[in-house]
Amino acid sequence: MADRLAPVAVEHVAQVQEAVRAFDRVTVRGSGTKPALAIAPSYDRAQPLDLRGLRGIVEYEPQEYTFTARAGTPLAEVNDLLAANGQYLPFDPVLVEAGATLGGTVASGLSGSGRLRYGGVRDFILGVRFVDGSGATVQGGGKVVKNAAGFDFPKLLTGSIGRLGVIVEVSFKVFPAPPAYRSLLVHFPSFSPALEAIYALTTQPFDLVALDLLPGDEPTGAKEGWTLALRIGGAKALLASRLDRVQRILAAGDAVSSPAGDAEASFWREAAEFAWAPAAANLVKVALTPTQIPALESRLVATPVPCRYTVAGNVLWIAWPDALAKLDSILNELGLAGVVVRGQATVPWIGRAPTSAFARRIKSALDPHDKFAPLYPD
Repeated sequence: MADRLAPVAVEHVAQVQEAVRAFDRVTVRGSGTKPALAIAPSYDRAQPLDLRGLRGIVEYEPQEYTFTARAGTPLAEVNDLLAANGQYLPFDPVLVEAGATLGGTVASGLSGSGRLRYGGVRDFILGVRFVDGSGATVQGGGKVVKNAAGFDFPKLLTGSIGRLGVIVEVSFKVFPAPPAYRSLLVHFPSFSPALEAIYALTTQPFDLVALDLLPGDEPTGAKEGWTLALRIGGAKALLASRLDRVQRILAAGDAVSSPAGDAEASFWREAAEFAWAPAAANLVKVALTPTQIPALESRLVATPVPCRYTVAGNVLWIAWPDALAKLDSILNELGLAGVVVRGQATVPWIGRAPTSAFARRIKSALDPHDKFAPLYPD
């Protein structure tokens, strides 16, 4: 692999425009928490732009539940500002403590376990400002919840991993933060009853904040079985009775524990930081449905690896320890697509290759000179 060019640090939108016009090929980076998403073999000699200096809150209206910030703004800074006003981002952004930025969060389209109830990144982004492949700035959406004018660039840029343009500013809507949380960790001796519990919980009106399934016995630290982890939020006085109702659905489980206070918050914070995933492993996100889990699990059981099913079984995070060829084959066989967030990948995608004729036309219009890496595998 050719030596990569040293990043050019930018602090102003005009500098981004100048760089896009000046260089034949451009890639974008923030704090580097999701490095595999930036991989593009044919663009090894592209000029990286470091957007960490393009930071700061542009506008925050607590009474309107909206804010606008520059792309390089650390999520930790955003979270602190919102928390001071009793508000939060319900999609549960990941890798906050690792240094993730707001622009990188939008470009990756990644959300945490807490997206179960209210939706992911694309459900909360209101507006986006970006620099296209010609060096022009483009504004899409707005700064208020009711603004619906123009083409839906905010949705298009979400998950585009820097391949449609350079995001320089975003606007989000936010929610009031729940005053309290309670969680349950329920151990199941085998996979099938744990999955059945997910089916049962998702057909009941429980308003769960998060519902994850992870291997092992989380309360005791044993390696056997599976742990169902669920979280609810709301008025503190009501949480105990709500948790009792949930627990009655989980009669097949045992070793129930309910972490409280710092332990409860720490459990979910570590989930959002992927603390369970070895740093040297390939961290892969796989989108699926709960009905697809048994077939996938039957193939993964021969190669036990750290993993976590989140969003009630609609997302699998897997820490694959070896070369990705075997996992790629498994996903292809099942018609599933995966995206590599960090690790030793040659391209960000494995499994069924993503493709969209419409997205390719958008790419051609926004990046006519191929300044940015291909949106999908060639």
